[in-house]
Amino acid sequence: MLGYLVRLLPFWVREPLLILVGTVFGVRILYLALVDGEGWVAGVIGAVFLVGTALRVRVVVRALRARRHPAPPQDDADERSSADDTSSADGTAPAAPRPEAPVVRRPAEKEPNAWGQAALAVGLFAVVAAAFWFHDRLPGSGDDTAAPAAATCRHDEDEKLPSAYRSTPEAVTGEDLCRALNLPELPRLLGTPTETATYASGTDNTAPLTDRKVAQPEARVEFDTYTVELSATYNKLTVDQYANLTKYGDHGFVKELKILGRPALLTSDHMMKIQIDLGGGEGASGPVEQGPLARSLTVAFDAKDRGGSYDLTVWSESGALLDDSAVVEIAEAVLPRITPGTE
Repeated sequence: MLGYLVRLLPFWVREPLLILVGTVFGVRILYLALVDGEGWVAGVIGAVFLVGTALRVRVVVRALRARRHPAPPQDDADERSSADDTSSADGTAPAAPRPEAPVVRRPAEKEPNAWGQAALAVGLFAVVAAAFWFHDRLPGSGDDTAAPAAATCRHDEDEKLPSAYRSTPEAVTGEDLCRALNLPELPRLLGTPTETATYASGTDNTAPLTDRKVAQPEARVEFDTYTVELSATYNKLTVDQYANLTKYGDHGFVKELKILGRPALLTSDHMMKIQIDLGGGEGASGPVEQGPLARSLTVAFDAKDRGGSYDLTVWSESGALLDDSAVVEIAEAVLPRITPGTE
């Protein structure tokens, strides 16, 4: 399309414009090749631009010379005299002179000024270049000012649900949890309002050590600073029983509270860090190490605490620890959004 538009321009506009563009691009590409070390391919491309520009300069110079020194016009009288001389030499009678048509004098057309058209082409190129230059620097233009799109929940539609979900009709799926967790105001609740989710997914897992008989869907949303996980466990363990279990051994910080009128337990403990060598030669396997400290909030399914719970966990690889009030606020915003079969 651009080439077609260029061909529509007059000769004295098109050629100076192409010469200017070819010179700028050729010199710039050669500079990148010779100074910035872009390689010999860039040097060849720059040389091709300059050679093409030189050929166009030659065409313009020849056109200017032809305009300054036009060829003499052919005279009709000379042609008729030559014809008469030829007839006499052959011994034949000269042809009768044809009546001359009346000469119609037309006003001489004013030829376009070549230098004026060249100046117009240069001005047009300068206007286009200035438009592109200002467009990249206007607020809201360009890729630098555009915020990246937040990640959407990933889920394998072809994956079959484990039998534990079919035997638990009220169980939600990992996709349901992910949609509830990946809410637009989550970055603000985490205290990082300028961040966007880089990863979001939901999985239909089962609880460990239950022979795949207890549904435990999970969802994860990752940001540059924090990672948030939400899971639901459909077992018979109540939050009160879980609180009693934390009294045995060293479970770190433990706090009982109410969330949305339901029993809840806020704990802090370290994540596990496992390093596995996958054969790429980039690292070696090692023992399980202590990972970053995480905040976990366990909330009962209902106010009567009949068994089963939601678990909300927040941690950061940098070791940053989220405030208790922020964890509670996230739970109060996310849990009401959990609905089985959300479309």
